[in-house]
Amino acid sequence: MASLVPLPPFAPASESWDSYLARFDCYLQANELTAVSKDRKRGLFLSLCGPEVFETARALVAPEAVQATPWDTIQEKLRNHYAPKPSKIAARHAFYHRNQAEGESINNYTTALRQAAMHCEFRDLDDALMDRIVCGVRDIHLQRRLLAKPDLTLQKAIEEAVASEAAERSAQEIRKSSSPRLAREPVPVHHEEASSDEASSSEDDDVHQTKRERRKFQQKSKGQPECAGCGGNHSRAKCRFRDAICRKCSRRGHIAKVCRSAPSDTPPSSTRKSKSSLQSAKESCFALTNCRCPSGTTIGQTDLPTRRKLNVTVLIEGAPCDMEIDTGSALSIVSWSTIKRLVPRVSKRQLDSHRVHLRDYQGNDIPVVGVGRFRIAFKDFSGLLRLVVVEGQRPSLLGLDLFDALGLEVTGINCISNAETEGLVKDFAEVFDGTLGQYTGTPISFSLDPQVAPIKLKPRRVPFALKAKVDEQLDKLIAQGVLEPVDHAKWETPIVTPVKPDGSVRICADYKCTINKALQQHAYPVPVVQHLLHSLGEGKVFAKLDLAQAYQQLPVDDATAEAQTIVTHRGAFRCRRLQFGVSVAPGIFQSLMERLLQGLPGVVPYFDDVLVSADSHQQLFERLRAVLTRFQEAGLKVKREKCQIAVPQVEFLGYLIDASGLHPTT
Repeated sequence: MASLVPLPPFAPASESWDSYLARFDCYLQANELTAVSKDRKRGLFLSLCGPEVFETARALVAPEAVQATPWDTIQEKLRNHYAPKPSKIAARHAFYHRNQAEGESINNYTTALRQAAMHCEFRDLDDALMDRIVCGVRDIHLQRRLLAKPDLTLQKAIEEAVASEAAERSAQEIRKSSSPRLAREPVPVHHEEASSDEASSSEDDDVHQTKRERRKFQQKSKGQPECAGCGGNHSRAKCRFRDAICRKCSRRGHIAKVCRSAPSDTPPSSTRKSKSSLQSAKESCFALTNCRCPSGTTIGQTDLPTRRKLNVTVLIEGAPCDMEIDTGSALSIVSWSTIKRLVPRVSKRQLDSHRVHLRDYQGNDIPVVGVGRFRIAFKDFSGLLRLVVVEGQRPSLLGLDLFDALGLEVTGINCISNAETEGLVKDFAEVFDGTLGQYTGTPISFSLDPQVAPIKLKPRRVPFALKAKVDEQLDKLIAQGVLEPVDHAKWETPIVTPVKPDGSVRICADYKCTINKALQQHAYPVPVVQHLLHSLGEGKVFAKLDLAQAYQQLPVDDATAEAQTIVTHRGAFRCRRLQFGVSVAPGIFQSLMERLLQGLPGVVPYFDDVLVSADSHQQLFERLRAVLTRFQEAGLKVKREKCQIAVPQVEFLGYLIDASGLHPTT
């Protein structure tokens, strides 16, 4: 007789009971044991099924001895325990709601549908599978082609889907192999016309916010209870700061003005991060330099100049998973989408509850699904370890809690200085000095319709609670040369005063009531966000520059300054710089920025933000120097505390951009 081959024990988290029984039958067949007696089959099964199944079988047949119970009885009881027959209605509900997952191939999707249909008892399984494939595929173009076919069958649907998937994969490989630089070079941007409603939406929001501030001031005299989130006279549910993060204690739900925590001499690290990602003279950081397994093999070493991430590959329930080593995390974390891909049969109900509140490095809450124990294998180790499962598309982190089990250790700690960034700021000190820039090119000029008569409106009342802040901003703009007091003008536009998140106010003019009616639409359209990001190309390290008071860095001619005149409770002021709220201002500013930065690879301007991407730190700083040189020559300046330099990922226009591509932030 042939020697027995080992049969792994039953793992409920990674396979079904029917699948395990089928493997046991294959085991008997491979070892020429199909003709043995049922008593011997019972003995073989109980010896190979593992301690968990053995104890379960003992409990199910008690008080009888499991070794004396008939083989058919043991099979029936274990099947009813591990694989009770599900409801046909529930199984069909799950089948009809099974859509193709992101990154799931058509073949895997079809297999998953066949598994989901095992207990549905369909009269015509092929028709049900065809309907679900057509309705559940992610590719909308493929779905349209399938819906257009009048004589579609299951076989044709699968062949069409597999061919489409293979064609897409082949096209990507051809593009990469034929021109490896193609993916990194910017692509010309296609612009689309933006509606005039979008141009004035920001002004409408400002007006509505001013009305809310006026109502809040009027409610203070009605004796309403004081809000615990901001100190205002309104209910807590209506407070606009209920999701704000306190600058004093870094907790969510209130502002520093009403914070009840004890004062601290040093500001929280999370506050410093939220204010600025541009570090000062020296940055103390801890880097994992060597990570060794028990055998002494070096897993990886960080490259400090490029700040390369350190990853290891472990097996979770037999499936490989690439995890980023994070010495700053006390817990090991995987996303639900990742664990579902690795262990398809796991459900959220199988996870234990987790009471720990998790936050990322920016202070945002991380929703936790639960905690599970999974079989993890790495080098010579294999055993059940705890993983925290979270919602969303997040990288898998290997935290300190698994270091001892996997034989990992920190063998070096380094302190590095951010010399390149500080050198960049020093070389372009004029651009980073914090003052208002002034464009050295031709002043901006408006083209007004001569058939529209000039409009002069009366100033609007400023809420008493905001009057001091409005006066402060007016004085600041006068000192910067943006405003110039005048007795009167042909055009006079009232101001609105929206309140910023930090409590200060912004001086805006309600130009939609005046000169916007006479302005001819600017020929340069606002670019489409998706097309703009497509021109960025690939990158591994990023930087984002923020221009301070962007529009107000552009001077205007005398006629335009008079047309932009604002009227306030302190009189009229001529605006010597381009103002927010002017309908043609976005197109003027965007066209100027694109002309100024034209020809620079990996650089994308979008109004007051400029995104720079590169494959390495050296290339990034070369491109940053090229951008800042043009800013310096043009007289433009950036706001240092809002700049992000040499970061692995950056938020831009509602997307999170990193080395793997674009990811929606919501």
